[in-house]
Amino acid sequence: MSDSPFMGNATSGMYKNRAALKWVALASSIIIGFSSVLYTNSVVEELKEREEFYISLYAKTLEYTVNSESDNLAFIYQEIVTPNNSIPMIVVNYEGVPTMYRNVKLDSSKLDQQEIQQVLNKELKIMEQEYEPIVISSEISDKVEDIYYIYYRNSDLIYRLRYYPYVQLSVIAAFVFFGYVAFSYSRRAEQNQVWAGLAKETAHQLGTPLSSLMAWLEIMKSDDDIKDKEVVHELEKDVDKLEMITSRFSSIGSVPVLTDQNISKLIRETLSYLEKRVSKKIEIHFNCKDDLLTADINKPLFDWVIENLSKNAIDAMSGEGKLTIMLKEGKYGDALIDVTDTGKGIASGKLKEVFRPGFTTKKRGWGLGLTLAKRIIEHYHNGKIFVKESAIDKGTTFRIILKK
Repeated sequence: MSDSPFMGNATSGMYKNRAALKWVALASSIIIGFSSVLYTNSVVEELKEREEFYISLYAKTLEYTVNSESDNLAFIYQEIVTPNNSIPMIVVNYEGVPTMYRNVKLDSSKLDQQEIQQVLNKELKIMEQEYEPIVISSEISDKVEDIYYIYYRNSDLIYRLRYYPYVQLSVIAAFVFFGYVAFSYSRRAEQNQVWAGLAKETAHQLGTPLSSLMAWLEIMKSDDDIKDKEVVHELEKDVDKLEMITSRFSSIGSVPVLTDQNISKLIRETLSYLEKRVSKKIEIHFNCKDDLLTADINKPLFDWVIENLSKNAIDAMSGEGKLTIMLKEGKYGDALIDVTDTGKGIASGKLKEVFRPGFTTKKRGWGLGLTLAKRIIEHYHNGKIFVKESAIDKGTTFRIILKK
């Protein structure tokens, strides 16, 4: 199936645009979050200033009640002192002993005097770290015993508002995350259905000409003049290859069947087919350290991966160079397959992108070959595939790891 340059560029552009949109969404989220924190902090500062004013007024009121004999004291105490039901405060004498407190969380009905004192002392330490105490002195007496101190801290509302933007951002982030996961899952499922449907339809369309080719091949094989010629054998290989391709496409969307296969034999078959269909300037070598090495493999899909990596290597060498495939056993009994070329190599900054859908260095192509190879090896065969090493103008090595 020939690659479409329009589809390749469209696919690449689609994934680049998606990456750009992600960065825009991230930048917007950061700006919104930063703005939310700044706004909430400004509100908190306003409330803190207001509470400082109220506690100052409260202190002045207490000082006034101490120094005045007005008939309005009851009214002042009721309207100014008593309504303070949000700002925690403790009044202490010159010895630092609490004499009065308001809005401190303790249940006096369940605590004895010593326990109440412990709670108040603990609260005092917190208040001392937040604000300097307000001094209440008596104008009637200049004795030290008549001096009191008001300790206070921010109300619980201030604390809640201070952490509100972070809670809000956490909730939004969680909502966005789960929404993104759900959307990605839905989109991926839809894409898989489209790809599976397209693949199965392609397999169906290939069926008719393939059946015709098989019939014509049988006619040629029955002709005594040409049945033993090399062209007939190569045509037979091509027909077998088309059958395998049809099998690949028809099996997409379903769970592949894995069977214990000789890895060396599968690689040799793939390379044998490629050798007569590539440039004579390409040297293909297969170094096998263990001919008996096996793994659970789906033959059509695994053949697809080796063929894809080999063709990519040949394209990277521009039709001239050396392709080497090495098979050996790893120290944990797994199979290690290295596909090495002497091509143009991959820039270090691009190594993490090679398996991304749409990534391609060719003018023609969809940029899906390595993505499919990764999916086949890691999702279907429970293995690993990665770029082992690459150097500009020296070549690249891809490694496949298949577990026993």
